[in-house]
Amino acid sequence: MMIFAYPWALFLFAVILLAYFYLLYWKKRPSFQVPSTIEFAKTGAKKRKIPLAECLYLIAGALLVIAIARPRQGEDKVMIRSQGIDIILAIDLSGSMAAIDIPANITTAGELREAMQKETVKNRLDTAKDQLKKFVDGRPNDRIGLIGFGPMAYNAAPPTLDHSWLVFHLDQFKPGILGDATGIAAPLASGVHRLKSSAAPRRVIVLFTDGKNNIDNRITPEQVAELAKEANVIIHTVGIGSPNAVVEDQGRFYPMPDNFDEALLRKIAEVSGGSYFHAADADGFAKVMQEINQLEKTSFEQPKYIEYREFAPFFAGLALLFLLLGFVYGNTRGLSLP
Repeated sequence: MMIFAYPWALFLFAVILLAYFYLLYWKKRPSFQVPSTIEFAKTGAKKRKIPLAECLYLIAGALLVIAIARPRQGEDKVMIRSQGIDIILAIDLSGSMAAIDIPANITTAGELREAMQKETVKNRLDTAKDQLKKFVDGRPNDRIGLIGFGPMAYNAAPPTLDHSWLVFHLDQFKPGILGDATGIAAPLASGVHRLKSSAAPRRVIVLFTDGKNNIDNRITPEQVAELAKEANVIIHTVGIGSPNAVVEDQGRFYPMPDNFDEALLRKIAEVSGGSYFHAADADGFAKVMQEINQLEKTSFEQPKYIEYREFAPFFAGLALLFLLLGFVYGNTRGLSLP
């Protein structure tokens, strides 16, 4: 809908009306004296008319008044501003992450092998990678970092908005690539060190592991949790695995039940202000990531503004055109002698 920015300017139409009546009734026209008007009366009276040039000037004035009133058409717009958070994903790369957590609907080795061939069932690390990619894709405004760990921690990517680069490094992770032991303190300490100086409104580490901490460091996981609390860094922990798990070796399956330290993971999360989760299989892992996604929401602002399409230049241009036409006509064909 068209509106006027300065509707009071429309009162100038009164000036146009006064000019109209002045030209029609009060302005004196060129004349000459005659001894008698009898002969003129025989021709019949004609209505008084405004010369065409002056009509064009009146139209130009009316258009100019509309331009001064500034007609425009508005459209509501919403500007979305987001303030992301910094998240570091720390993933266990020990050899046990090659284990396969068997879903409840699979009861035989043949069914398991068929499901593996169809890739509907994957090992723990590949399952984690699938869900983490979905998590990363769903958070385009957050800086996300990546740490892999075994006996030591490997910083694959600092917190970044270049998520395709991060996913590329995630794809390179393999079970046992850093060794078979599990050191939990090192990746947590590395993550806290990276995040403590971040200006993000919320800083989070998510630790994924299927094993117990069996590496002695100068600092314990519990001490790192205290440091995270002091640095205002939240740690969520995820224990991966179920009792019904196997590992494949030369075409045969061997039992590989879960072995993570639930009590330690709960304590790390509790001390730092985070939460503990258990991902027993692929479905469980998906639910865990959904819960973490709900916990760690990015803040959004949606200020509204109106974007206007201005018509004043159009009407001003028309007014100029009619002024020009009136001037040209008044000084050519409309020119008259007294």
